[in-house]
Amino acid sequence: MERKHMSAFALYKTLSADQPPPAKKPSLQVSAKKKKKKSNGVVQNNNNNNNIQVKQTVSAKKRKLENTAAKSPAKLHKSEEEQLVGGGEECLDNLLKELSGVNNSRERASRLFQWLINPIPAKAFFRETWEKKPIIVQRKNPNYYEGLFSTAEFDRILRQEDVQYGVNLDVTSYAEGKRETHNPPGRALPYSVWDFYDSGCSLRMLNPQSFSSSVWSVLSILQEHFGSMAGANVYLTPPGTQGFAPHYDDIEAFIIQLEGKKHWRVYSPRSEDEVLPVTSSRFIHQGDCLPDAHSMHITISSYQKNSWGDLLLKMVPAALEIAMEEDVEYRQGLPLDYLTYMGVQNSDKDDPRRGKFLSHVEGLIKKLAQYAPVDAAVDLKARDFMYDCLPPNLTPAELGSSVQGAPARWHRGRTVDVGSFITAQTKIRLVRASCARLCSDGDVVSLYYTTNNSRVYHKEEIKSLEVNVENTDAIEFLIHSYPKFVTVASVPCDSADDRIALVESLFEKGIIHTEQPLKATSF
Repeated sequence: MERKHMSAFALYKTLSADQPPPAKKPSLQVSAKKKKKKSNGVVQNNNNNNNIQVKQTVSAKKRKLENTAAKSPAKLHKSEEEQLVGGGEECLDNLLKELSGVNNSRERASRLFQWLINPIPAKAFFRETWEKKPIIVQRKNPNYYEGLFSTAEFDRILRQEDVQYGVNLDVTSYAEGKRETHNPPGRALPYSVWDFYDSGCSLRMLNPQSFSSSVWSVLSILQEHFGSMAGANVYLTPPGTQGFAPHYDDIEAFIIQLEGKKHWRVYSPRSEDEVLPVTSSRFIHQGDCLPDAHSMHITISSYQKNSWGDLLLKMVPAALEIAMEEDVEYRQGLPLDYLTYMGVQNSDKDDPRRGKFLSHVEGLIKKLAQYAPVDAAVDLKARDFMYDCLPPNLTPAELGSSVQGAPARWHRGRTVDVGSFITAQTKIRLVRASCARLCSDGDVVSLYYTTNNSRVYHKEEIKSLEVNVENTDAIEFLIHSYPKFVTVASVPCDSADDRIALVESLFEKGIIHTEQPLKATSF
């Protein structure tokens, strides 16, 4: 296949897209040529006003810069296609405190996303940039992302948490056209991790939200804006090095520079096949550290496997099952002799039977749309989303009015404040707009929810409650009432006892919370 813009990769002739990526080679040592001792120390706080910036690259899979056929790789800070705009001044710490008072989680998510891309209006961003081109927002405020993540937090996590090589942390290097992974087995402790870094290796923390409440909070808010899981990786790179080979990704990527500097190159896709790629590969963008400073950035990602094609993968098999059950044309046998004129060995035959066969297939495919269970397929996607999601990081007010803040406890040798505190006049609502989803699994109706998910991706099974058919109206009422609080008495159930039982069940799972904290009994 002809590949476009190959001259853009002239500096990387040692890499071949047709070759498999190098095998991982766990090792306790790094070759001597990679050892570059740094006199300026291991952990630095090198925030520079001119270099703190968010580089919103709209996914490495989505980059399409023009006029690069005869040019060297486009430098992101000089590309003709980039947009340089200033940002807002509100730092993250202050914003999160402000957002904790926002009553609607969807509005909370929208405002956090707008802060991320400020001053670009969100509507303009999705109209002009999303899935179309890279963009850079250069900031002059070194405190803009204060509280999100830092080298000090990285070091704390290594010392206090059970960080495992290959699970939570990768040690990598890239030199002379070859990327290597140097993960030894077992726990990643500061003694060995910082020695790797001091030897010129990059460090990638794969799931910082598992250890950092700030990252968890940001991602759990943003996932509601995307309607898709939001994940993150943190990258710490020594001065003058590069940790990863040129590559593209299958996600939408927001690259936030937290400390130091990094130089990025962004390339056009070599062919139409690489526009919005289905899987990750080895080209399109790369970042290397400048000689005078280390770099720490966090990549916030979303929209993995969230395309029309991914929806159709769930829809078409179900549509075929329905069509074969309801339409006799799909059950009619294939022509007796179809193997004599169809298939690869017969593809060059000039046989009129081939045209008739292909026409019949086209007709069946067109008619298949009327059997497509669109809502059911969307629910399957939604169920995946609920499984992928982080649990909500509750605000202090939400925590105090949820099951986690209920007053039941052990006191002076006995339990106190145990029992039903919810009455018909108690006001309730979902704890988050997207924390629960009602789906039908054949003859069973289930309520999937995220409130008891782990911060570790897919550590536990998906959480769900089986819902009696007579309670589905009540669940839908609560979902559609958000963000309003409603009285328990207004929930449409057959009886007062059913109403209380349902609400208590939802409260115990953390799916709903009360408008006011439940009252404790005096003693």
